[in-house]
Amino acid sequence: MSSSAAAGPVTPPVSRAGFFTSSIGKKVVMAVTGAILCGFILAHMSGNLQAFIPKDANGEQALDHYGVFLRQMLHGSALWMARGGLLLAVLLHVWAFVSLTRQNMAARPAGYRETRDREATFASRSMKFTGPLILVFVVYHILHMTTGTVHPQFEEGHVYHNLVTGLQVTWVAVFYLVAMAALSFHVWHGFWSMLQTVGASHPRWNPLRKKLAILFTVLVCGGFAAVPLAVLAGVIK
Repeated sequence: MSSSAAAGPVTPPVSRAGFFTSSIGKKVVMAVTGAILCGFILAHMSGNLQAFIPKDANGEQALDHYGVFLRQMLHGSALWMARGGLLLAVLLHVWAFVSLTRQNMAARPAGYRETRDREATFASRSMKFTGPLILVFVVYHILHMTTGTVHPQFEEGHVYHNLVTGLQVTWVAVFYLVAMAALSFHVWHGFWSMLQTVGASHPRWNPLRKKLAILFTVLVCGGFAAVPLAVLAGVIK
């Protein structure tokens, strides 16, 4: 018997195309793009919280200064590269999720669905609903706060004014809060799954992984929700 036969069958190398069509490859795409998007929403939330900073000695808002800083840092080709990178991350994230969902549904026996649903968490089951809702919100948010298309009192460059006047409309503030509730479920399950995909899945580490997912979700979604709540309460005005 030859040494090659004794060693068993040789597994052929996985091609790049084969990697992206495999479930593992798609999970990696979801994890990487999810990490990029988590970093973005954390930075965005941190910027939004500057709305709570009082006016300076000149009567200017910190949030407006932050807006000027971003426009100076990201202008011209740099701005479009950043937007293009985020858009690509969103599209790849959606593609990987839809593709994995279809693949799992095709591979799941008919009598197995009810048992799996009972074992799955509410956050994981709701991903197919929270994802589209968040996508709709992102489109509205861009039209509302970035381009001013659907903002009746939009003033170019006046970030604080646009934020406050936009969220003083009750149904708009409520929509933002509903979107943040959806984001909390999505981020909690996504952050947990992302850590699992990168290898942080072990009985010894799972409690820490759960705590990190909860901490990140509360920090980000709580920070986002604090702004419309403060506007509705008259704290930010």
